[in-house]
Amino acid sequence: MHEAYDFQAVQEKWLPIWDKLEPFKSARADDARPKKYVLDMFPYPSGDLHMGHAEAYALGDVIARYWVQKGFNVMHPIGWDAFGLPAENAAIKRNSDPREWTYENIAVQKASMRRYACSFDWDRTLHTCDPEYYKWNQWLFLQMYNKGLAYRKDSAVNWCPDCQTVLANEQVVAGLCERCDNAVTKKKLNQWYLKITDYADRLLDDMDQLEGNWPEKVLTMQRNWIGRSTGAEVEFKIEGRSQPITVYTTRPDTLFGATFMVVAADSALAAELASGNEVEAEFKKYLDSVKADSDIDRLATDRPKSGVFLNRFAINPVNDERIPIWASDYVLADYGTGAIMAVPAHDQRDLDFAKAMKLPIRVVIETGEADPAQSGIATSGDGKVINSGSITGLGKD
Repeated sequence: MHEAYDFQAVQEKWLPIWDKLEPFKSARADDARPKKYVLDMFPYPSGDLHMGHAEAYALGDVIARYWVQKGFNVMHPIGWDAFGLPAENAAIKRNSDPREWTYENIAVQKASMRRYACSFDWDRTLHTCDPEYYKWNQWLFLQMYNKGLAYRKDSAVNWCPDCQTVLANEQVVAGLCERCDNAVTKKKLNQWYLKITDYADRLLDDMDQLEGNWPEKVLTMQRNWIGRSTGAEVEFKIEGRSQPITVYTTRPDTLFGATFMVVAADSALAAELASGNEVEAEFKKYLDSVKADSDIDRLATDRPKSGVFLNRFAINPVNDERIPIWASDYVLADYGTGAIMAVPAHDQRDLDFAKAMKLPIRVVIETGEADPAQSGIATSGDGKVINSGSITGLGKD
């Protein structure tokens, strides 16, 4: 018996057999076995594969093989995310034709994948740069456009100067582009958008099925992305400013508990409030650090809270209390109005910020739980209104 595993000998024996028998080919549609669909994220055709690819695709391979052994008809396709500016820019840098360079890389990667024998159905291979594939992207977009679900607007996006393209939040890692490792900046561009919020109720209701099976961080990200909420807009007068600031809240019953206001650090409003102010230099330095982070990083529940006091004050409309205005990264410029009334006793992120900056915490909903100022846990449930002037004693409704 060999002490070392001779993987080359195993490959030489089994690869020709598997190529002949095609054990991972999906069965016919009329197969009576229960169906299971396993999809790995497609790789970029940017060159040779590395050990990171092998590790990532081994996980999907284990899952696909598990369900085959459990008696399922498993569809496990593979493809290449090969369309768009990143591939073109990479080819241009190498003085190559983008199409030729892309398909040459796909051929190299495909040969590598076949050698380590992932259980892909090679008859179901996709290249997103093939007209036969992307014509359906175009068809789907036109259906949404004709239904009034596609529109254009100016918005701040993650921009990679090197790739010359927009990046999704998930493609920004520690402020760097996942493709080229260069710094990502924020840039205002006119973009196409889809009215996902028209489907918000259905999307969010179905997310209940994922509770306990998906990480809470991912579920929170998805809920924030979908963006369904029911609430009210409240105007706060600002000292030294003729225009009030409008905030959106899903809990107007907690207005008496608002002890400070937070505006998105990368918003035009924050820049205006800091302009000509003694904290302007400090604000600009903080803004530069915020621009390096993705929205996902900024919304992470375990992220340490940071911010800059703008040396400005708002007036709480229900009790005329003077409350400080802060700029912070945990509020997003494109979400709601880009400003929030912070109720630290009843919102965890507000509570974490208040404790970090030593701001007041006032309980205005009695839920029977421990005082958030001592426990460090915000109470977000319903209960009897307290410490709220004339509405003290009322319920939420």
